Amino acid sequence: MMNYSQSVEALFQPIELGHLKLSNRIVMAPMTRQFSPDGIPGSNVAAYYRRRAENAVGLIVTEGTIINHPDASNQANVPHFYGETAMNGWAHVVSEVHEAGGRIIPQIWHMGAKGHVNDYSEAEIATIVQEFAQAASEAKRVGFDGVEIHGAHGYLIDQFLYEKTNSRTDRYGGDMMARTRFAVEVIEACREVVGPEFSIVLRLSQWKTDDYQAKLAETPELLEQLLAPLVQAGVDIFHCSTRRFWEPEFEGADLNFAGWTKKLTGKPTITVGSIGLDGDFTSLFTEGKGASNVGIDGLVQRLQNDEFDLVAVGRALLVDPEWAKKIREGRTDDLVPFTREAMTVLT
Repeated sequence: MMNYSQSVEALFQPIELGHLKLSNRIVMAPMTRQFSPDGIPGSNVAAYYRRRAENAVGLIVTEGTIINHPDASNQANVPHFYGETAMNGWAHVVSEVHEAGGRIIPQIWHMGAKGHVNDYSEAEIATIVQEFAQAASEAKRVGFDGVEIHGAHGYLIDQFLYEKTNSRTDRYGGDMMARTRFAVEVIEACREVVGPEFSIVLRLSQWKTDDYQAKLAETPELLEQLLAPLVQAGVDIFHCSTRRFWEPEFEGADLNFAGWTKKLTGKPTITVGSIGLDGDFTSLFTEGKGASNVGIDGLVQRLQNDEFDLVAVGRALLVDPEWAKKIREGRTDDLVPFTREAMTVLT
């Protein structure tokens, strides 16, 4: 059971990140749910997000949503972020969350090339860039509070960033600067259509879904080279995905990925990775083991030390809509443990 010896007040302090004003530091992490038949989010999806907004989540990042490109996803029930019907569904989601006093941004994604990232022509790349921009424009149109671009976990943007998947010999491949070009063009195109006052979040990770030891940047110096053009392109906040938030990113310092990113860029960061859980999520799914809640003292201390600004909670919030409220009120005995079965329902 959770060690509650240290005050969690730091998690519930309001914060203003540019034009994004949040009631506290807790973020609902994006989690693929596949409860949107034919890509259309329904009233059940709106209710799902509203329940978190009603229970002290400061910012909701939606599940990954598909931009309008044929390679963007092969999952039929992942929500679209294009087309009148889907966008009407998202407008209802936004309305419900705002009515409950919450803030919400969509995560827009392209899961990756069906063949290989090296096969895309420059014309096709330009089309994809514009579809990201169109999705960002739609996010602003239907009332979202910002937009998150998925650039992590081996999906398309990450495939361009990572030297082991990007062996292009044109201007989109080569050294670190060239490998950032696609991400930069996506960010710049999104910024152009949403204007300067609409928050753009970029999710990054070192690890990939098929390689947990992978690194885009092996050193802080290389990470700085990666991040600088992304900042210049218009990123407001970096969402730094790790599997375990407490693990240092590089030898010789305790900073995690979000901590290093904030140190190197000066931009606000979101940390994420097994917050409120113990156990490893890979064993959870392969062995069916549950995970109980564990201490967050270290997390609170890091937040108080300004290592990062926001804290994204995934599976603990997926299974328990009241997780944040229970933490704030000290009702740790009431926390619902995560199990594999939680993925099969929209709680």
